[in-house]
Amino acid sequence: MSEFIAGVLIPETDLVHDATEIVLQAADETLYNHSRRVYLWGSLKVAARGLDLDPELAYVGSLFHDLGLVSTYADKTRRFELDGAEAARSFLLRHGRSEQEVRDVWLAIALHTTPEVPHHLAPEVAVVTLGVETDVLGLGLDEITDAQRAEVLAAHPRPDFKNKILRAFNRGMADRPDTTFGTMNDDVLAHFDPTFVRQDFVDIIRNSAWPE
Repeated sequence: MSEFIAGVLIPETDLVHDATEIVLQAADETLYNHSRRVYLWGSLKVAARGLDLDPELAYVGSLFHDLGLVSTYADKTRRFELDGAEAARSFLLRHGRSEQEVRDVWLAIALHTTPEVPHHLAPEVAVVTLGVETDVLGLGLDEITDAQRAEVLAAHPRPDFKNKILRAFNRGMADRPDTTFGTMNDDVLAHFDPTFVRQDFVDIIRNSAWPE
């Protein structure tokens, strides 16, 4: 029987079950609860905008979006967002999803720390960013009713979440600092490590191989 939280469907399918098990095994309670809340907040906001959504794709995008922060899925040569996107790609292809569906989920995860752009793409892309912005940054929290908020938090509480998610971000990126260039993720590394030196976009241009 399918589950509903705050009116949002969590389908009772093999795909959803398998996605849940992967994240439960790989991530800690903070990341698991965060990822489920991302799905719930994002789905509520997509529905409020009158858009249709494939709940399975939205669920995988939300559940896998931070997998790159955990060692099992981390590739230290690239941004953590791409690790989660690639994990989702492999997972969805194994479950018989189409290339276009897989691409939408890949974009949802890869772009979830890129402000504004995902809002203009397919609902299955936008849902993850909408959920992340709500859960991490508190953006548009007034779009969620008190009753919805209470039901989601009863199912997936967030004790000391602000501090715990910041530590999770730092753990997942501290040993690949160059991958944070061009994102807000370098703010996290600078917060935890006062010796961290950010790459400067202007310096990169001025010191490039071009003579003029």
